[in-house]
Amino acid sequence: MAEDLQQLVLNSLNDNGTIQDTRTLVLPGSSQPASSADAQITILGALNSLDSREMIKYDTHETLSHVLTREGTQIVLKGSHEARVWAALPVQGAGQPVSPADLKKLVGDETAKVGQGRAFKNGWIAKEGQGLVKVKSSITDVTQNQLLEVDSTGTLTSGDKDLADLRKRKLIIQKTGKWFTVHKGPNFSTSTAKPLTDLTVDMLTSGSWKSSNFKKYNFEAEGIPTNGGALHPLLKVREEMRNIFLEMGFAEMPTSSYVESGFWCFDALFVPQQHPAREVQDTFYLSDPIKSLPPPRDYYERVSKVHEHGGYGSTGYRAPWSDAESYKLLLRTHTTASSAHMLYKLAAVCRGEKPKEGEEYDWGGTSGRVERKEGLEKSDDGFRPAKLFSIDPAHDGSRVSCAGFMRVYFKKMGIENIRFKPAYNPYTEPSLEIFAFHPQLDKWVEVGNSGMFRPEMLAPMGFPPDVHVHGWGISLERPTMIRYGINNIRTLVGHKVPIESVEKAPAVRF
Repeated sequence: MAEDLQQLVLNSLNDNGTIQDTRTLVLPGSSQPASSADAQITILGALNSLDSREMIKYDTHETLSHVLTREGTQIVLKGSHEARVWAALPVQGAGQPVSPADLKKLVGDETAKVGQGRAFKNGWIAKEGQGLVKVKSSITDVTQNQLLEVDSTGTLTSGDKDLADLRKRKLIIQKTGKWFTVHKGPNFSTSTAKPLTDLTVDMLTSGSWKSSNFKKYNFEAEGIPTNGGALHPLLKVREEMRNIFLEMGFAEMPTSSYVESGFWCFDALFVPQQHPAREVQDTFYLSDPIKSLPPPRDYYERVSKVHEHGGYGSTGYRAPWSDAESYKLLLRTHTTASSAHMLYKLAAVCRGEKPKEGEEYDWGGTSGRVERKEGLEKSDDGFRPAKLFSIDPAHDGSRVSCAGFMRVYFKKMGIENIRFKPAYNPYTEPSLEIFAFHPQLDKWVEVGNSGMFRPEMLAPMGFPPDVHVHGWGISLERPTMIRYGINNIRTLVGHKVPIESVEKAPAVRF
């Protein structure tokens, strides 16, 4: 239908040069001119399509017309209310007058109510005793005739006053119509074939592009607006945690060493080489390269000695030492590995060494990604992911207690309901696990680990016995879940997290 109508317009222009009034067109499949408003809307669609290709140009003309309401249509079929009242009454003197109650039964309540007044006004009926009679033997139903004219022409020859009266009686409504004058455009053709939009390899090979009609490129068209980036809730909370540590006097440690050796990730922290964390199911080991560069030799020998034979008041692990195990490369399982690097550099001051040029040593903290091959272990707040965030501050322990610091830190995060539980870590003694109450889960969840670094870890680095170091491993995911009211980690981390939740997550302020 659309292509047939476009072809009709083009053929009419080709024959006549101009279409003065589209209401004179006879649409395909019809035998009458397209005078109705609906027909002109159909024509407008064809004109817009041709105009977009600059095949035609058209001018729009507006016209006011009237259409019948449902009540007006009923009057055209059955007569006006006043005519029906007149027809239901006997002629004066020739029959028993009809009471108003009986009249309602004859013509209906609405017709009797409306028709009586207008019939009296026209002088068609009169009151006789307690009833009504007709005083005219014949009448002309002007209202019906007017509506018939409006139905066929959309207006009245008798003028605007009668139209206004019919609108007031809600028998007709005014409607705005359009019609069009059509002219040839710069790309006029009688062919409706659409111009091509893409240049293909086949066109270039055959040379058909030279004679092809291409659509004009619109350089003014605006592209689809791009969405701005959004910070993940984890990044927002991590930045707030970072600010809290800086506010409390910590300096930031480097955290870019995602690949570590077994020595710095485990041995330097006094984690035994036979510890389950080193087994292949718990740690991601590298296949290429396999071996790391050696650490400082004297420090390496002190660490291996305290593991295998003991020292500094410790009996050690009394287990064979493996250089191959120590040199293995792996994805770090905790950022405490970075803390070990920094503690070794800080101990240089105690060893009487000067920092290298450009280096400044201070007590500080680390935060970053860690990798653990833990599998899909189900927990109350969802599946534990293999990739986690770890935040590891360290302090010399001179003026603050471990538990006291944790209470201050979490209070600054807006988490005041915390508990501590004794725990075991190979490199801290005593050790404390930190729990916070999760309102959405209605239970206590672990949010961190802490403790005092063991002499077996600190003494080989060069620290004297009177130096004590606190260490903390603080979760990022669970405090974020508490802060944002999330009860399932799968809605926070992973490929199923909806982008909308990231875009709409408010900035966190502790």
